[in-house]
Amino acid sequence: MTQHLADALPTTTGTRPGWWREAVIYQVYPRSFADSNGDGMGDLEGIRSRLPYLKELGVDAVWLSPFYASPQADAGYDVADYRAIDHMFGTLHDADAVIREAHELGLRIIVDLVPNHCSDQHEWFKQALREGPGSPLRERFHFRPGQGADGSEPPNDWESIFGGPAWTRVADGEWYLHLFAPEQPDFNWEHPAVQDEFRSILRFWLDLGADGFRIDVAHGLVKAPGLPDLGRDEQLKLLGNQVLPFFDQDGVHEIYRSWRTVLDEYAGDRIGVAEAWTPSADRTALYLRPDELHQAFNFHYLNTGWDAAALRGAIDDSLDAMRPVGAPTTWVLSNHDVVRHVTRYGGGAQGLARARAAALLMLALPGSAYVYQGEELGLPEVTDLPDEVRQDPSFFKENGQDGLRDGCRVPIPWSGDQAPYGFGDGGSWLPQPAEWAGLSVAAQTGDPASTLELYRAALRIRRERADLGAGDAVEWLEAPEGVLAFRRGDFVCTVNTTGEPVRMSPPGTVLLVSGDVADQADPGVLGADTAVWWQG
Repeated sequence: MTQHLADALPTTTGTRPGWWREAVIYQVYPRSFADSNGDGMGDLEGIRSRLPYLKELGVDAVWLSPFYASPQADAGYDVADYRAIDHMFGTLHDADAVIREAHELGLRIIVDLVPNHCSDQHEWFKQALREGPGSPLRERFHFRPGQGADGSEPPNDWESIFGGPAWTRVADGEWYLHLFAPEQPDFNWEHPAVQDEFRSILRFWLDLGADGFRIDVAHGLVKAPGLPDLGRDEQLKLLGNQVLPFFDQDGVHEIYRSWRTVLDEYAGDRIGVAEAWTPSADRTALYLRPDELHQAFNFHYLNTGWDAAALRGAIDDSLDAMRPVGAPTTWVLSNHDVVRHVTRYGGGAQGLARARAAALLMLALPGSAYVYQGEELGLPEVTDLPDEVRQDPSFFKENGQDGLRDGCRVPIPWSGDQAPYGFGDGGSWLPQPAEWAGLSVAAQTGDPASTLELYRAALRIRRERADLGAGDAVEWLEAPEGVLAFRRGDFVCTVNTTGEPVRMSPPGTVLLVSGDVADQADPGVLGADTAVWWQG
């Protein structure tokens, strides 16, 4: 097996083996990060050119959303070829260059893998359509006859996450299952050829030097036997926690045990990260048993509102659930599928203040943290995109999701006072707001009051202190109502979630503050919606 630079990167970031246990991982959405060729679309060469920025920011790894060959019916989550790069992003050589240069900078690369479904332009699916009913290739998907005398009704009552039936009828009369868009047929993971193919895909990217995989819809691969009716009309939610016959089935765990065997063949701590929407933190923990995956996104925390009691409950529940399986808890505030947290927390000055405080809270907790591109700039959701520029498939489906995912995918600003703000020389595929000139990387760099410099300072302190990131517990301290306070070694974090200043005894010397100090002469007064890091 070829030796890669990834094998030589350090595998311990704190007190326990495994770089991933305490890592800060930055999500890059390739369409919207940096455009190198002026076509208005971000690409791999753009990412490569901006890797030094990520190194300076202070993250440990970079997660790349899909860049595979795809018709782009769902922004690349409809994959036609898992071993090829879509021409809009570059070539396999460009992907190799990103991985190698990242490793030279001491950054790891996690690639997105989409195993629940593929594109209807995937060669397997195209051949299955050509060969018709009875084709062995149809067994690799979920083809079924319809219901009713003429088979004109779907095989069951399942609905697509994007709205409408989860079944589409083809010309020969059979129906195929797609939990997402019709252009995204679901694989049948009961078929050994599907399992063999994805183990081969894992090895392809591991051989290229990838440090791990973020697994899209990790909870969806196995469907309940017989594909039983759901039995209700409630619209499904991509980011919900419903108990469903096609999500979080126990059979998925055998798949991830086989994947773990592959990952463990490679040096350098290669990891699997589950996007697993489950009914509870305890169910999520099942994906992280010692012989399965390494991390799972903590959506229960992401969905918690700006409330001290609710946040404390989510933190305790998350840590308690992960402890029995020995897995690190992960913390995340935003990603490419949800409204940016500046806007979720109220928008404007209030939303930004809460978002900055939430960042310090997240980065003070034990485990691994995920940063979505642009959150370090304090970017809000873009809520006023014209209908004609939207590309989220759920936007075009009656009774589908809210269709607002485009608003968190607008290309980020790098420099300049006019769009596209250094994103590239040819505009941007989604329009950027005029007020983003003041939020660019260039505008914020060197400004001690900026959100970017807050993130840089927090990540620097986190790297320097062994008590941040490490461990699996926090020591809660007494605090006024609406305030979170916890100790980790000689470090203390306090977070005031109220809209008013709150007095409490200062637990030490101030290290970092997310907002304006309420009273310069009295560090015991916590500003409204403000977090403070203390040397205890």
